[in-house]
Amino acid sequence: MTDRSLWSYKEIAAHIKVQPDTVRSYRKHGLLPPPDHVEGGKPYWYADTVRAWVAARPGNRGRRPD
Repeated sequence: MTDRSLWSYKEIAAHIKVQPDTVRSYRKHGLLPPPDHVEGGKPYWYADTVRAWVAARPGNRGRRPD
């Protein structure tokens, strides 16, 4: 089952337990995947996109998902 809900910086930050500014920095440095949707200039990602990115992050190898 796919999760098509859209997440902003705030939801991504809560998911990976960091501040929203950290997620903005990840995007600025090219560490975050391209947004799935842009509305009014604000980027949004599908929850599944974020979960796949989190699973592939080097610091998360061997960890169990929440």
